[in-house]
Amino acid sequence: MSKIYFTADCHFGHASIIEFTKTRKFKDVDEMNEELIRRWNSVVHKDDLVYHVGDFAFKSSNPASIWESRLNGTINHIQGNHDHNNGVKTYIVKAIMHFGGKSIYVEHRPPHKPEEIPYGVDFVICGHVHDKYKHKWVGNIPVINVGVDVWGLQPVSADSVLKYYRKIVKEKKRRDSNVGV
Repeated sequence: MSKIYFTADCHFGHASIIEFTKTRKFKDVDEMNEELIRRWNSVVHKDDLVYHVGDFAFKSSNPASIWESRLNGTINHIQGNHDHNNGVKTYIVKAIMHFGGKSIYVEHRPPHKPEEIPYGVDFVICGHVHDKYKHKWVGNIPVINVGVDVWGLQPVSADSVLKYYRKIVKEKKRRDSNVGV
């Protein structure tokens, strides 16, 4: 049975990203690319679906199709700020998806104010922030970063994202109930 995965910010072919993040301890961009491909293919199978939430490949590297040909699964791109002129052909700017009974807003850049989040959304999935945080709260809405830098340098299953969502909501409710005690 096929699964659904999310990931973001692979930055294939982007040498400077190694210096920008704390999680990419690679000697060079070739080592990074190969390890990202290895880890992706270790969890994603051929018949799985992957939503890549922005910044797939750097424009000066190989075209996106070269990287895609080495990765398992069918990839749907959500446009990131580095996805111009890199060969990504099928991208979405933003979307509202429904998984596990939840309404999820998906966009590369995370919202900063509650009014930037569509009404009725349970949580937000983003990329863009690399290893700055795994999640944050915007008002009462959790924003979950699915970037490779906070998920072991590999895609994360939709089931794992939903499990993480339930965990952080439970922790927030516990904290909020202890306020003023």
